[in-house]
Amino acid sequence: MESASAVISWADFERVDIRVGTILEAREFPQARKPAYQLLVDLGPEIGHKRSSAQITRHYQPPDLIGRQVLCVVNFPPKQIGPFRSEVLVTGAADANGDIVLASLAAPVPNGHRLL
Repeated sequence: MESASAVISWADFERVDIRVGTILEAREFPQARKPAYQLLVDLGPEIGHKRSSAQITRHYQPPDLIGRQVLCVVNFPPKQIGPFRSEVLVTGAADANGDIVLASLAAPVPNGHRLL
């Protein structure tokens, strides 16, 4: 388990824009170096639909991801991953084997709402 990071201010936390989104599409990403899916996430009317590459293949199959709400960092710069441009970071944490488990909410929240 990783140790805690340096203490940050509330202003530092506020700079990370984490929003609720719903996965609309999920497909295999065979060009990725590590197993991954290409996702299309609805982040509400203010942000719209954004794409993400996610290394979540151990715990999820593409059909099971459709309609699932996730937490996404929306203010990182886009990242080119082979032929795919990832626009947001879908968040999660590693399980005991190092495989990613998606961060999620206990109840539905409107797309685009910010994590507070």
